[in-house]
Amino acid sequence: MKRFVAAVAVAAVVSAAGAASVFAQNRGRVESDLAVINVSLERIWPYRLGYVVQYRLPGNRMARAYLPIEWFGGGDDRAELIALPAGASWPSLSVFFRDGEFVRLRLYVHRSPMHQTWGNIPSTVNLQSSFEGIETLELRLR
Repeated sequence: MKRFVAAVAVAAVVSAAGAASVFAQNRGRVESDLAVINVSLERIWPYRLGYVVQYRLPGNRMARAYLPIEWFGGGDDRAELIALPAGASWPSLSVFFRDGEFVRLRLYVHRSPMHQTWGNIPSTVNLQSSFEGIETLELRLR
């Protein structure tokens, strides 16, 4: 009986590893060739043209990034919005790079837009110029 249980456990591990490698493929390339940077966010503001995210730099300074709405769905696979229930791992931003070039991102946010990490941009504020011509994401980390 112990051998049977051990054999089943080994088969399960091998199957899981095989499934993981199948799901790790992205457009014909394996996920393992991607580098990821995880950034904790201070605040997220939805805007009609995308999302404005604020993150902390060393020395207690703040920086902002502008994430165009076109990146989220609509055939452009550059961004994914993931709404999560209460937890300590959000809000955050995972940015994926291949050979030093931006590939895509995942924006992890609190599910409720009433949460303190969500902000509101008044309708009188015009951020159109901040969202114009954004082709890639460049994070300031220093």
